[in-house]
Amino acid sequence: MSNNPLGLRGIEFVEYTTPDPEAMGELFRAIGFSLEKTHRDLDVDYYRQNGIHFMINKEDEGFAADFREAHGPSICSMGMRVDDAAKAFDEAVERGAKPAEGDANADFDFPAIYGIGDSLVYFIDKWGEDGNIFDDLFVEHPEPQTVESKGFYRIDHLTNNVYKGKRDEWASFYKDIFGFEEIRYFDIKGKKTGLTSYALKSPCGTFCLPINEGNEEKSQIEEYLREYNGEGIQHIALMSDDLLASLDQMEGGPVQTLDIADEYYETVYDRVPNVTEDRDRIKHHNVLVDGDEEGYLLQIFTKNVIGPIFFELIQRKEHDSFGEGNFQALFESIERDQERRGVFDD
Repeated sequence: MSNNPLGLRGIEFVEYTTPDPEAMGELFRAIGFSLEKTHRDLDVDYYRQNGIHFMINKEDEGFAADFREAHGPSICSMGMRVDDAAKAFDEAVERGAKPAEGDANADFDFPAIYGIGDSLVYFIDKWGEDGNIFDDLFVEHPEPQTVESKGFYRIDHLTNNVYKGKRDEWASFYKDIFGFEEIRYFDIKGKKTGLTSYALKSPCGTFCLPINEGNEEKSQIEEYLREYNGEGIQHIALMSDDLLASLDQMEGGPVQTLDIADEYYETVYDRVPNVTEDRDRIKHHNVLVDGDEEGYLLQIFTKNVIGPIFFELIQRKEHDSFGEGNFQALFESIERDQERRGVFDD
């Protein structure tokens, strides 16, 4: 892609906040993230798995604390890798982004704008092996907790949930300010509800941002918006090169995944016959399969684990879609989980 006005190069970090940081830390470790460092001056812990950087902000005051008060367990910011942070910030504001000023930008001294649900998007121009903010601003944690990696090595996509009628507005935000490109449009209908979605790809080509809009009061999107008290990131997709091995390592742990109807596996290989992974293991782990003549993907979704936020775990083999062939099975699986939780009860 040639339209990259901010010099975007990928995702540097995702920042979380929660009233129960111990439970969130346990979740991260169960997925393969090690607690390595803590901020020199702030009550912020740093977790890492390969090239994925997570932070838990436990400060009692400041932006993350205010965000936690408003949303509960949540994603309060993310850091974008750029060539030049000051230039990226100036260009973003020139293109219509709202700058983060005053107390809103007090937690970290990086240029930032407001993003989805008034979370922050920081611009980070020091990243990689030659020097990064985690080496500069963090020190070794006094009680580090090292766990074996589960094989997840980068963020594939982050899906945004928005209010009805706001999908186009947020798509324009990412297109006009960052240079994202729309690559797919989805109109998904379950047995009870539905949603529409744009899938946008970053100008650097390293990650995507689907934007979901619900069309029913009791849809999974509207349920998220009510529980989260606003728009925000619905799920983060973590990439593995061997998803079944990753799930083998996680089996028996605290992370629960959505169940898939048995009949799904009776026909999926008619649609995607070129899968080389063991089919019994795929079914055992409730993994979804999608693909075409070029390749395929494997994907699985956890239940809600951070308030209404969940994780997608994904493996790609020459296939860059979002599992469109699985949307019906996935949507109905989410609806079954909603039914169990009484969402559709009058």
